[in-house]
Amino acid sequence: MSPTVAGFVGVLAFIVFLCLKMPIAISMGLVGLVGFSYLVTPAAAFRMMASEFYTSWANYSLSVIPMFVLMGYLAYHSGIGTRLFKFAYNVVGHLGGGLAVASQVACAIFGAVCGSSTATTATIGSIALPEMKKYHYNDSLATASVAAGGALGILIPPSAIFVIYGVSTEQSISKLFLAGITPGILLMIAYMLTIYVVNKLNPTLCPPSGEARASGREVLASLRDGLIEVIAVFVISIGGLFLGYFTPTEAGAVGAAGVLLVTLIGRTMNWERFNHALKDTTNTTAMILFMVAGAIIFTRFLGISRIPSEIAEWVGGLALPRFFIMLIILLIYLFLGALIEMIPLILLTVPIFYPVVVDTLGYDPIWFGVIICMTVAIGVITPPVGINAYVIRGVAKDVPLGTVFRGVWPFILAAVIVTVLLIAFPQIVTILPNYLIN
Repeated sequence: MSPTVAGFVGVLAFIVFLCLKMPIAISMGLVGLVGFSYLVTPAAAFRMMASEFYTSWANYSLSVIPMFVLMGYLAYHSGIGTRLFKFAYNVVGHLGGGLAVASQVACAIFGAVCGSSTATTATIGSIALPEMKKYHYNDSLATASVAAGGALGILIPPSAIFVIYGVSTEQSISKLFLAGITPGILLMIAYMLTIYVVNKLNPTLCPPSGEARASGREVLASLRDGLIEVIAVFVISIGGLFLGYFTPTEAGAVGAAGVLLVTLIGRTMNWERFNHALKDTTNTTAMILFMVAGAIIFTRFLGISRIPSEIAEWVGGLALPRFFIMLIILLIYLFLGALIEMIPLILLTVPIFYPVVVDTLGYDPIWFGVIICMTVAIGVITPPVGINAYVIRGVAKDVPLGTVFRGVWPFILAAVIVTVLLIAFPQIVTILPNYLIN
């Protein structure tokens, strides 16, 4: 069996393990170990596995993950989301479908503090959905709007996906964070317009809340209710990273310490909530690091199987414009994003497609990272895997999963339109990192 054929057999075996619901990290590590043993030697495979486990977990660049994850869970367990939603509703609640529109603003701001799509979805969902039910919003639109809004945390910094992509491709995490800001804001606006258009087409989906437009004094009051301190922590943390005062890990540590200090002063954090934040941080960090180690072992197997180089050579030989080749790759990402969770999707596909897109097609690596995050943001709400829909189903237990998935299609269309804009006008992505960093 040739190395390339062995590589495709390994990929097929990995898919079979996924279908059998074997943990993703174990699936990747096992296939990589067996494949490497077959193509080299078992002794070399075990030495490689031991070395990669140590070097991946001892990698200082990955220490940014637990810092930003802790920052997010401290915000999640301290009740910041409630104040965020109140502030967002005071700003945009008077618009048509105001509660649903406010959930987009709240998701964007909380995602900027949290950096986790699922935590953002769960937090804002638990606050916004009861309010929308109170005013008789359509269940499908209400749940889908929060599920889609939760994905904004994937693009708006700090984003765990950007960290993993940056470490995997040796790209600047600061540039990736900057590059995600404009697309994240565009996606938020697109979701707000989607709610507005859907409400215009069928006003019964988003009945008016009956609330008058909040005064400037009320908006400032909601901002002063402990929220401005949290935003200040975010600005100091991420701003210090962009200006070069902090490394990504130091920025995460400053953010986590700042959120903890603010919540302690505001008396919204107690020992029980702090303990839950630490426990969730440990579980999430361990999950990510095991996935990274398993993916590296699987990547080593793919490397010696020559699958990435074979695909790059095949793509280079296609008599097609690079735009169409890029479109094919994006369609593959959209398809896989509907079947595989976001972190393993990045870890599995980047070693294969990154050389093709950057080296063969000549696209900007920072731009490609944002495009991947856009496809991931679509994937987290696309059936059948759409993790955010399952999170919303856990929050709104009386709403069937099918009802949530029925409402996501207008938001998927909006995200696809934004992705097309980013492909047609890559300057939207690159202008901030090129201007502020270079």
